[in-house]
Amino acid sequence: MKKKVKKPGFFRDIFSRKNGFDMPFFTLVMLLLIIGLIMLFSASYAYAYYNNKGNSLYYISRQFVFAVIGVTAMLMISRIDYRMLHKFALPVMGLSYVLLVIVLFMPKMKGVRRWIDLGFITFQPSEIAKFGVILIFAHLISLNYKQMKTFKYGVLPYIVILGSVAGLMVLEPHLSGTILVVAIGVTLMFVGGTSLKWFAGVGIAGVVGLIGVILSGKIGYAMSRLEYWIDPFSDMRGKGWQTIQSLFAIGSGGILGQGLGNSRQKFLYISEPQNDFVFAVVGEELGFVGSTIIVILFVLLVWRGFVIAMKSPDKFGSLLAVGLTIQVGLQAALNIAVVTNTIPNTGISLPFFSAGGTSLVMLLAQMGVVLSISRYASLEKT
Repeated sequence: MKKKVKKPGFFRDIFSRKNGFDMPFFTLVMLLLIIGLIMLFSASYAYAYYNNKGNSLYYISRQFVFAVIGVTAMLMISRIDYRMLHKFALPVMGLSYVLLVIVLFMPKMKGVRRWIDLGFITFQPSEIAKFGVILIFAHLISLNYKQMKTFKYGVLPYIVILGSVAGLMVLEPHLSGTILVVAIGVTLMFVGGTSLKWFAGVGIAGVVGLIGVILSGKIGYAMSRLEYWIDPFSDMRGKGWQTIQSLFAIGSGGILGQGLGNSRQKFLYISEPQNDFVFAVVGEELGFVGSTIIVILFVLLVWRGFVIAMKSPDKFGSLLAVGLTIQVGLQAALNIAVVTNTIPNTGISLPFFSAGGTSLVMLLAQMGVVLSISRYASLEKT
């Protein structure tokens, strides 16, 4: 009698040596996610207790549920052939434009129009727009890579897309998201082969865009942030408060930190420590050493993403991997720079750490795309 051969199950197939995705990348994602959940709970429980009728688990419980959903989505997407995304490039970009227009008619939240509230869930269209830009750029460049030195195929369509998306995001206003989207787009153009001479034109377009922002009156929003970045102590109890408390937190952390859970600044000194300024609590509790380890994990994630990109079997996969990993790296760098007052406060979240269920699910789903690419890349499976 022939012995029955057991077919590998879902998880067994995912992690198998022959068919599995890139384990170093997956491990880095999971490490950042787990550390992020721990630090989110530590940073948020006092704020949650005070603002949510004594429910100190408000933020972490929601984030944990979304993390489970996100990891499940990541594993499922990792099994899908990433090349299918070619078909979704235009629809996703079209949806991004629709949502970026709709959000301009939404009621203001925290003085800006960045969120669409569906009642049961709230999300930022900019999160979808970031993925839309990466996807459409990877799609177009992979189709026209032999003509990327020309203006018609190597510059014009990308400037039109970046300019229109950036313009809509400035109207919210969402300057940090605008900077991030433009940086990702320019990076993909460079990697895709756009001639260096055309980047001068990109710079001119940027100046024209800045003039447009000034004329629209939105520059006042940015100038206010710039003023209190230069001297946050000029308004210690007002607009400089959050930056000052963040610096106090990081400074008191020292080399080794106060210990996990022992932050003092999270007790209603740092405004919304569960969100943009969660890294300040990281610095206070884990110190310079712990903060450096987290930064290294982000660097390793981007590096491994680039390795996957270089080993990808086609340009579409390579550009997708570069775009999705550079998004994480740039966003983390901008957030940490804001928290340490290296750059003005831009209101940007820290990937894997900041509270935000839909953005976490979106992020993990995108990491699933990178894992899908790694399945087909010429990597040694470990």
